[in-house]
Amino acid sequence: MGPLEGLKVVEFGGIGPSPMCAMLLADLGATVLRLDRPDISDLGIEKPLRYNLLLRGRPSISVDLKSQRGVGFALDLIERADMVIEGFRPGVMERMGLGPEVCLARNPALVYGRMTGWGQDGPLSRAAGHDLNYIAITGALDAIGRAGGPPTPPLNLVGDFGGGALYLAFGLLAALTSARSSGQGQVVDAAMVDGAASLMTTFFGLHAAGLYRSERGTNVLDSGAPYYDVYECADGRYIAVAPIEMKFRREFLTRLGLLGSVPDGQDRSDWPRLRAALTERIKSKTQAEWCKVFEGSDACVSPVLTMDEALRHPHNVARKTFVNVDGVDQPGPAPRFSRTVAGSLRPPQGIDADPTGALAAWGYKPGSLDDLIAAGVIGAADKRVG
Repeated sequence: MGPLEGLKVVEFGGIGPSPMCAMLLADLGATVLRLDRPDISDLGIEKPLRYNLLLRGRPSISVDLKSQRGVGFALDLIERADMVIEGFRPGVMERMGLGPEVCLARNPALVYGRMTGWGQDGPLSRAAGHDLNYIAITGALDAIGRAGGPPTPPLNLVGDFGGGALYLAFGLLAALTSARSSGQGQVVDAAMVDGAASLMTTFFGLHAAGLYRSERGTNVLDSGAPYYDVYECADGRYIAVAPIEMKFRREFLTRLGLLGSVPDGQDRSDWPRLRAALTERIKSKTQAEWCKVFEGSDACVSPVLTMDEALRHPHNVARKTFVNVDGVDQPGPAPRFSRTVAGSLRPPQGIDADPTGALAAWGYKPGSLDDLIAAGVIGAADKRVG
């Protein structure tokens, strides 16, 4: 059921990158158990459960971590786990009695993943923040946007998910490899500022070499180059144009009917003239018409699709890039594996939907935790506030 089958992960309920990381692990076969707080009013749930896609693929049980018995239960789970994921501010897990020192003492081979925006140390480590704040201090945000305009927020893809969830997943699996060869676990300090900065590695290299301009919208990949941008069509829709290499650009200009009559863009001083010509020409046909013109070519042209249209694009359909789970269209597991193919996705489950079944996968026999359930320490769904 995926390359991570047999891996056991305890996830402490949070929002943003930590559940994204847990979802990625669950998608690929890991057995993940999410521990949520009993008070649902604190969970930030703003949509019906079936649409909260970052919670797919794993059960959730409520645990009262303010009680000694709740902490004891969490530590018992952690003894059975390969990994822990937590996304709280530095010091929160320690105050609950679930910090890495305590957990590693109970399970020396444990990989303890910590997801924060600023990191576990540094002047900002205990400050509040969100994706936009984290990418702002890495140089990433300043580099995104058009010439003469302000920096453009790139959704929360760069900080939360690219620099956060993916780097945490990478770090966890790297540490797991080490733990399985050495028997010694460790803490993975995944900070979104570090991850976002890492994503900028190429651009820092270009900048250091004097090959990247600090002004937004003046470089090849930031909308500065006329051959790497989006253009409006006759119907108000857009196409994405990206023939960076000259052989592709010649084909692009040929199919536009402009080869030889406009600059090829190699000389930066010709960029304004080339952009004007491309803008005028592309505005003469609809998006669908241009798709037919460029179909089967190496001109590096694609339609800019809405999310609804992306679901129906022939390439996405052929690769089953999107799947439908419980009536909800959503991206499927990635990447793909030739032998250990990921299993079918499971929709998000409600907190305490099946605590007995969820805990059976962790070796708890039916009835063994009845006293904790009766006391409201775990699985007290009917006692939640909200």
